Formats: sequence, C-alpha cells, structure tokens
Amino acid sequence: MAFASVNELELAYDERGPKSGPAILLIMGLGTQMIAWPESFCNQLASAGFRVIRFDNRDIGLSTKIEDAPKIRLAALLFNALIGRKIKAPYTLEDMAGDAVGLLDALDIDKAHIVGASMGGMIAQIVAARYPERTLSLTSIMSSSGDPKLPRSKPKVNAVMFGRRPKPDDREQLVRFGMKMFRTIGSPGYPTPPDVLRQKVEASIARSYYPAGTVRQFAAIIANGSRVDMLKTIKAPTLVVHGSDDPLVPVEAGIDTADHIAGSRLELIPGMGHDFPAELMPKLATDIVAHCRAADRAMTSVPNSKFAPFAAPQNELRIR
Repeated sequence: MAFASVNELELAYDERGPKSGPAILLIMGLGTQMIAWPESFCNQLASAGFRVIRFDNRDIGLSTKIEDAPKIRLAALLFNALIGRKIKAPYTLEDMAGDAVGLLDALDIDKAHIVGASMGGMIAQIVAARYPERTLSLTSIMSSSGDPKLPRSKPKVNAVMFGRRPKPDDREQLVRFGMKMFRTIGSPGYPTPPDVLRQKVEASIARSYYPAGTVRQFAAIIANGSRVDMLKTIKAPTLVVHGSDDPLVPVEAGIDTADHIAGSRLELIPGMGHDFPAELMPKLATDIVAHCRAADRAMTSVPNSKFAPFAAPQNELRIR
C-alpha cells in the first residue's frame, strides 16, 4: 500500500499488474474501504494484463478524514432529504470524482477504465461524464442514476442502516452489527458463510472504523441528486452490472442507469444482492476484462479520435 497527495488529501491506494498495461481504476462505495474489492478479483484483472488500482475514498479507510467538517446529524439529514430541502454537504460526489482523476494524475496515468460499485458507480459515472478525455470505458456496478422516482431500498435494509449502532469501543458488537448489515444487503442466491463474513468484517474494523465519514459521504450522495441528464452525455463504452435481488439499490436503478447511457450494455445477475459473492467474482472479472479489451480495440481502430464507436448493441440486455 502507498499514499498519493491529491487535492490536499492523502489517498491510500495499492496497485498490481504491469505498469505498461491499460489502467483499471476501482472506486468503492459508501463507507466501504478499498479492501472490499476482493484480492482474487483484482488479481484476475491484473493477470489479464491490466494495471489495477484501488484506493480508499476521502473520509474512509486510511485516506484523509475530513475531521474539521461541521457535524452532520443523520436524522436531520434524512428529514431534509424527505421534504426536499437542499442538502449542504461538506464535499460533493464531484469532489470525489476529482479525487479519482487526481489519483490518476499522481500516478502519471493519462486514461483509465473506470469501474465503480454503488456510490463508487456514481463517482465513476461523474468521471466518465466530466472527464471524458480520461475515460477509456465505464463499468457501473450495483449503482443508480439518482432519479428520485426510482424504487427505494427495502424497509428491512433501512431499519438496519439507520438504526442504532453499537458503541465504538465494543468490538464484538461492532462485528455482529457489521455481519447483520452484510446479511441484510447481501446476495440471497450466494450467501457468504458466517466464518468468512466474520473475517471480512473483522478485517475492515481492524483497518479503520470511522462512521462519521460514512455520514458525510451519504450527505454527498443525497446532495448530488439526479444524474439522468449527465448520464446522457457519456460517450465512453459502458457496462452496467446489477443484481436482480439487490435490496439496497433495487434492480430498477441499474436498468434505469443503462437506459440513459447510449450504447451501454446491461447485465442483470439473478441471485445477486448488494455485495460481491465469491462465486460471482471470476465471471464478473471476465466480463470486465472483455469489456475493457473491446473498448481498447475500438479506440485503437480509430486513430486520432477521442472516442471510438463501441461495437456492443445499444442497451443490450443480458440476464444470466
């Protein structure tokens, strides 16, 4: 692991694969550290010849915490969002997209394949829209367009997400809460064994536990609102992946995201929720490799062009 100075922050990151290979930048979701990208998944991408970079977003993991930001009360944040009052967030998803591009700058990477999950998918969408010259392709996983008309998360998810959390000094209760959360949003078709789940939660807590950063990131999501018009401007080859059984970000959000990006390819995965089941990782990596290679071939086939036509049929739907 290393650190890069980006936008007056220190971002923790790691990388693997050949430095001469096309870059894949992995952007993780709300309150989730870069270690949530499975090692086997990252290694499979790297073994295919890609330079794979994952990092902790600002305010999470080992990256800089925005500790001087005004305190946000979750109840007030939810109430203001419910009544449609404008949200003042300490920073925006646009800022976080700037962090991602700033990391590419720090690593002397001109262009990259941008892959994001959940909130990371939202950030990846913004990178593709606002920084098209830096984007080789976009993969948006279990994410959304932010359209307020879309179905919301299941009530059982909200009950856990916004319920009372254990005290930070009670490590065992924190682990149990984390396991409950992952079981609630996880894949019904691919449940994670309890011992494996406990190990993941324990590793995350041991590395960093900082719920204040999660609340500030959540504020950034709410403040960002709808990205529908922005998605319509994306020209990069785009793959949208979504679990058919996602209880946190319902599958309609993935379908809607693909509908607004011209030429995108949508893949719905039965039994998948809002996590990365070990059984699905090899296929997900294979799909992303194929998508990135197709984008690279399209780019090289049209010299001196910023954007090459993408060969995939417009809004192709695959259900497996």
